[in-house]
Amino acid sequence: MKIGRSTVFFTLLVSLFGCRQDDKKPNVIIFFTDDQGYADLGCYGATGFETPNLDALAESGIRFTSLYAPATVCTPSRAGLLTGLYPKRTNLHEAVIFPYSTHGLPPESYTLAELFKENGYSTACIGKWHLGHQPEFMPNRQGFDYFYGVPYSNDMDGHYYRHNNFQSPPLPVYRNENIIEEGLDQRYLTKRYTEESIQLIKNRGEEPFFIYLAHNMPHTPLHVSEQFEGKSKMGLYGDVIMELDWSMGEIIRTLKEEHIYENTIVVFSSDNGPISNRSARPLRGTKATTWEGGQRVPGLIAWPQEIPANKVSDGMVTLMDLFPTFIDILKDTDSEKRSFDGISLLELLKNPEETKLEPRPFLYYARNGQPEAIREGEWKLHMQKSRGWHQDSTAFSPQLYQLGIDLGEHQNVINEHPDIFKQMKNKLEEEDELMQ
Repeated sequence: MKIGRSTVFFTLLVSLFGCRQDDKKPNVIIFFTDDQGYADLGCYGATGFETPNLDALAESGIRFTSLYAPATVCTPSRAGLLTGLYPKRTNLHEAVIFPYSTHGLPPESYTLAELFKENGYSTACIGKWHLGHQPEFMPNRQGFDYFYGVPYSNDMDGHYYRHNNFQSPPLPVYRNENIIEEGLDQRYLTKRYTEESIQLIKNRGEEPFFIYLAHNMPHTPLHVSEQFEGKSKMGLYGDVIMELDWSMGEIIRTLKEEHIYENTIVVFSSDNGPISNRSARPLRGTKATTWEGGQRVPGLIAWPQEIPANKVSDGMVTLMDLFPTFIDILKDTDSEKRSFDGISLLELLKNPEETKLEPRPFLYYARNGQPEAIREGEWKLHMQKSRGWHQDSTAFSPQLYQLGIDLGEHQNVINEHPDIFKQMKNKLEEEDELMQ
């Protein structure tokens, strides 16, 4: 039988690269930044700096305009991402973990890392953990095979807490459960995390991998390497964002060089809104507030083999939706029996133009752990309010906003819609009661 050139070429490709990518489980990378605001990407309207790699990621997949972090600050938001549950369910909904804290994510919590590990994945956490630094709470005890990074925020490096006379140590760097360095030069944090992730990708084994790459930047204090210093028109903050964009570019470049890009799911988002001297335009509010700017964050998902390119979704989604989505992708029937506060987005990802999400309630918990607001459909009701880290000095009256036409929460329409106010007030109380 005569064998054609095309058959020989195909046989050669198979021998070089193994079985087709679509015969394998997808690799997964969650690229998570710290305090990066809604408008801090070019594809969301950023000015003063450029993010070509993140913009390219948006063009290769789906960009979400109504994606919510589970909380307004670091620790609870990360707990929600990794468990698919409101932080209140893991008792991490109030404040953040400090170097003097003794609590953390409960060891019995079922994490994304455990889901992937049970499905034959290698799992790695690179970067900032911030879910408990006592041994029983660290990443290696929560489903991660490998950890390289720091246990909490970069502003906790050698910080003195006057209220309880606690002097935190120099910021430690861990490799798994061992401290390998203290008081590192933070200018190279972004580069070091990027290089570590690239090495993991290049040295992967036969099994698929899950990498949770949680950058410290742009949490203050801001630091950037010499390569990006002075690159933007926005000063140090813009420089930092541009280096994070470089990091994403290096990850994507490596995936392509390793011929695994097509079957790798890349998720990009931030843990909450920007700090108070930055803007989340056109949204109102910033980090630590339950206005839209505190919890509505940029969100991109690309999976070239399965997700159509250059799509935009306006449907309300949350980072807690990732967990049930991955369960669907993995066809994990055992995990389907578990309860989550998110929903699977798999159909939306594959058919974004035809899939419409049903309205569902989303609760906004303040940094003090109290439920302050609720959204359902285009309506958002604020029942109480704290200002950043402190309670308002004046009484707060309930406010109702129609986000569909008032994204910036400027026009309180509570007097015009008393029935909606009553319904949503009751819904907020009922939903919060279920968290107990």
